[in-house]
Amino acid sequence: AGSFGATSSTYITPIVSFLATTGAPLLVNVYPYFAYIGDPQNIRLDFALFTAQGTVFQDGALAYQNLFDAIVDAFYSALEAAGGANVEIVVSETGWPSTGEAAATVDNASTYYKNLINHVNDGTPKKPGKAMETYLFAMFDEDQKGPAETERHFGLFSPDKQPKYNNISFS
Repeated sequence: AGSFGATSSTYITPIVSFLATTGAPLLVNVYPYFAYIGDPQNIRLDFALFTAQGTVFQDGALAYQNLFDAIVDAFYSALEAAGGANVEIVVSETGWPSTGEAAATVDNASTYYKNLINHVNDGTPKKPGKAMETYLFAMFDEDQKGPAETERHFGLFSPDKQPKYNNISFS
């Protein structure tokens, strides 16, 4: 049931129209981590990490087992409401920090990346079976970034080029 806010419609509607006319996708940054830490009382960690068993959130006929799909489908609904039903979404950034704040652990980041990679070819409840072009943020930790400590730890590799996770496969 997502939609773009009334205050943004003067900006987003022409953009959506342009994307629909040209066949270009909307690039969206999807970070379930930030949604989770912003509301941990109402957003379950297993929902954010793709590990929930069964439906966690029901939106009409659509049943959601992970937050990533719920966010992507909210954008699809917003695009439809703005006249862009044919506009595709590319997830231009997604990731999970490995240290710095609550739930930012190597285990959680590893779980998120592994499950995301295994999931993106399945589509979402709104677009089942439709693979999602998705890009991970980031290749390397950025030890000079900030101010939040988590901002330095989204990489798949540390600044010295050492891999942080050994259970992630890209094949």
